Amino acid sequence: MQSQDEILERIRLTLIELFELEPARITPEARLYEDLEIDSIDVVDLMDEVQKHTGRKVTPEDFRSVRTVQDLATVVQRLLHAA
Repeated sequence: MQSQDEILERIRLTLIELFELEPARITPEARLYEDLEIDSIDVVDLMDEVQKHTGRKVTPEDFRSVRTVQDLATVVQRLLHAA
């Protein structure tokens, strides 16, 4: 089982790789759309990465409440722990 810190680090590395973001910009409080400039097309790529990592189907509903990096980590953690 992954800790919240491990999940956040995985998300940070994924955001750096996918969107070439500066690591310093990626904090738990960073807003995906406003601070990191991730648009709706990018979210599709991000959902795909979450699906690969968790092995679970990711739906738009899973991402409906995601606003920050921390929100994304919470979704990933929920998917990882879903039995």
